[in-house]
Amino acid sequence: MDFTFDNNIPIYIQVLEYMKIYLISGVFQCGEKLPSVREFATTFKVNPNTMQKALSELESMNLIYTERTNGKYVTKDKASIAKLKDEYALTLAKSYFQGMKRIGLGKADSIKYLERIDDAFETTRN
Repeated sequence: MDFTFDNNIPIYIQVLEYMKIYLISGVFQCGEKLPSVREFATTFKVNPNTMQKALSELESMNLIYTERTNGKYVTKDKASIAKLKDEYALTLAKSYFQGMKRIGLGKADSIKYLERIDDAFETTRN
């Protein structure tokens, strides 16, 4: 997988965001053992210290935990992951509606565009 990083945002924050998406999208399941810091660092093509900082942030958010000598695991608290997913979805929705508002479209028109996109996805899936 190829990760693109923005030079204006600290790398560990960008890695943290990728990791949050992995957690809420189910790439890593509740209670699942995570790869080692070095494995993650290789995957993301970042320094292990950068990766450790991102993982420490996830741990401080109670999204992952460390078992001494056994490594890091995704929280078993499904409600925490669901809350994160809800917050992330709301952020995306707000961004979408703010963008549409900037070009002069209200909520109803914005929803029509979402429905058009959904219809296009349905056509390509069938």
